[in-house]
Amino acid sequence: MRDLEKVCKIALVQAGPVMFDMEASTNKAIDFIKEAGKNGAELIVFPELFIPGYPYGLTFGFTVGSRNEDGRKDWKVYCDNSMVVPGPETEKLGRAAKEAKAYLSIGVSERDAVSGTLYNSNLFFSPEGELVSVHRKLKPTGQERVVWGDADKGYFPVIDTPWGVMGNLICWESYMPLARVALYEKGVSLYISPNTNDNPEWQATIQHIAIEGRCYFINSDLYFTKAAYPKDFHFPEEVDRLPDIVCRGGSCIIDPYGHYVTEPVWDREAIIYADLDMDKVSASRMEFDACGHYSRPDVLKLQIDDK
Repeated sequence: MRDLEKVCKIALVQAGPVMFDMEASTNKAIDFIKEAGKNGAELIVFPELFIPGYPYGLTFGFTVGSRNEDGRKDWKVYCDNSMVVPGPETEKLGRAAKEAKAYLSIGVSERDAVSGTLYNSNLFFSPEGELVSVHRKLKPTGQERVVWGDADKGYFPVIDTPWGVMGNLICWESYMPLARVALYEKGVSLYISPNTNDNPEWQATIQHIAIEGRCYFINSDLYFTKAAYPKDFHFPEEVDRLPDIVCRGGSCIIDPYGHYVTEPVWDREAIIYADLDMDKVSASRMEFDACGHYSRPDVLKLQIDDK
């Protein structure tokens, strides 16, 4: 591991998008980026699908073996508000990152420019405003599969930063042991986790991963309410069944020893600031390095088709 900058000034944004509105969600993200930049953030992190939102509780009229035409109309709204990457929205986000002089990580619903398939994706931008990484979720979870496709590229991209290698896995990708190892093998120091997991079991998971990977785990979760849903969708009873707070958040940062740098934040929007002591990454690997001295490559090997 090369020498790292001693401190990473991070801003972790826990917020809700303007649901199913790409332009308004992008503008809201830019407002947060500007605020975080003014407060000295060098790395700004947003949750999963911040643009244009996570359609929690909606079926879009899908049942096994059939679909509903009104549901198709609702899905079309979500499709139209999913962004082409690169495109005008990524240009806006890149300019905001450049003005803030910060690295930016943000989750989006991506619409493939050729096929039209949607992907649950996470984007990295450099402080120069360049789009430097696009990671598509490997396997959408459960009913997510009727909205987003399996990744066909961008499996395990990482970028080099002054604080070491930065990579991401989206939501339940982090439950895939071999996907985690793919990041560990690339030397990840900053493990970004855009997600929609507000359950207590997830907190145990992220502490384990931080210890296992000897890295900082950046747990970036959405906060949004039932009131944020569009009023003109065709299945209001699906929204009516939801709790008032649909996703409670729980965003936090875990250090390489599994300790909270910042405690989970619940039930509100917030920008969570922290100064990460990057010396902890290399120091923590003295007695355990999952893909280094504590590995047995003569016995165990991972083969990755990394497009």
